[in-house]
Amino acid sequence: MMQNITFDELSVGQTARLVRSLSQADIQAFAAVSGDLNPAHLDAEYAEGTRFHGVIAHGMWGGALISSVLGNEFPGPGTIYLEQTLAFHRPVHIGDTLSIVLTVTEKQAGSGVVKLDCQALNQKGESVISGLATVLAPKHKISRPRPELPEMHLFDPRARLEAWVSSLKLGAPLPCAVVHPCDIESLEGALEAARRGLIAPILVGPEAKLRALEKQHGLDLSACRIEAVPHSHAAAARAVALAVAGEARMLMKGSLHTDELMRAVLQEPALRTGRRVSHVFRFDIPSYAKPLLLSDAAINIAPGLEDKADIVRNVIQLAQALGVACPKIALLSAVETVTEKIASTLDAAALCKMAERGQIKGGLLDGPLAFDNAISLEAARIKGIASPVAGDADVLIVPDLESGNMLAKLLEYMAGASSCGVVLGARVPIALTSRADGPASRMASAALAAVVALDMAQREAAPLV
Repeated sequence: MMQNITFDELSVGQTARLVRSLSQADIQAFAAVSGDLNPAHLDAEYAEGTRFHGVIAHGMWGGALISSVLGNEFPGPGTIYLEQTLAFHRPVHIGDTLSIVLTVTEKQAGSGVVKLDCQALNQKGESVISGLATVLAPKHKISRPRPELPEMHLFDPRARLEAWVSSLKLGAPLPCAVVHPCDIESLEGALEAARRGLIAPILVGPEAKLRALEKQHGLDLSACRIEAVPHSHAAAARAVALAVAGEARMLMKGSLHTDELMRAVLQEPALRTGRRVSHVFRFDIPSYAKPLLLSDAAINIAPGLEDKADIVRNVIQLAQALGVACPKIALLSAVETVTEKIASTLDAAALCKMAERGQIKGGLLDGPLAFDNAISLEAARIKGIASPVAGDADVLIVPDLESGNMLAKLLEYMAGASSCGVVLGARVPIALTSRADGPASRMASAALAAVVALDMAQREAAPLV
């Protein structure tokens, strides 16, 4: 409950205190609400060159803490702000702890006005902010339930993407055939991946189109090997030939259609592994605590049981390459009970038994699980599902391409997720994105494929036990 202190209950010299530490999330939330985008608060590179040598809080963040004491506790509910003076003495850096101290200095009996000295001290006891608040104190006692605020999810997809890519230890960039990068998004995505040391791009496509893009957008292709071919069909065929010859360790889709590229890959016997080819999305989702893999939403239209077993095997290998030793894999359906009326529930039960018998290794499988049970501990608890996978899944396996594709687009366009994708099951990984994806997603897909290519090389080089 929130309870106030009335005018009559206040006395000169009476104090109240609030202690709060500044986080990066505080700065971002204040910027989002206020619209104050001063680079001193949000741009680490710029802020390092200022007199403060680093990112600092908005000055009014400290002022807002003073306001919260007045409105919440001292005098509390019913208080009306009349005037506030503030003087800013020192910057507040991330990690600093402020003690907000308010002291009653004057009461005006006739008007109900109260003046309060306001001080903000940092963890060293130094004055950061000082000022004087003038308020109209409440006359009557007020006791109200403390409101429940909506959850605020601060999600910076670019920052999350940067952090993930920066964490990868891949060594020398791998040669990558970029297939028909004849629009600005796919070409910039490949060049960004090269700039970050993820790939050594081999641009496979009509050279005239590539040079036109280079000139139009002020790009520099001088460091790129160009394999000139007349059209997208030829680009797919040439890229596959480079992979077979060992000149390309991975492929990256450009502006051609997925079917066109995958047809060329699947028609080449030398790129087959005996395992079904499948696609995996990697999602960063604002409301989920960890990255989430989803398969298959792009290649297999209506996979059967054996196809799904390979889809699971592929995604286990990717999850392990990403550092998840034993991924928790949720086999999705519309319900969490096995019924002959829904084929995907039967497949899920069979896949779990296959894992139990050692036909699928390296992951912890459970299903059928509805989507809410897979990603929400509370939903699983309410439905009485006791499972180490439910509510904490690393991987979602969808029943078919239609449901997977809709779920993937829902996560991206309505849940604010950032995504990248890779095709697994061939002799080389394929960075595969939608033609609507921008350069950042394409760069991240190249990073994902590079992780797989390095893992494949390490597995091939590992001695037989």
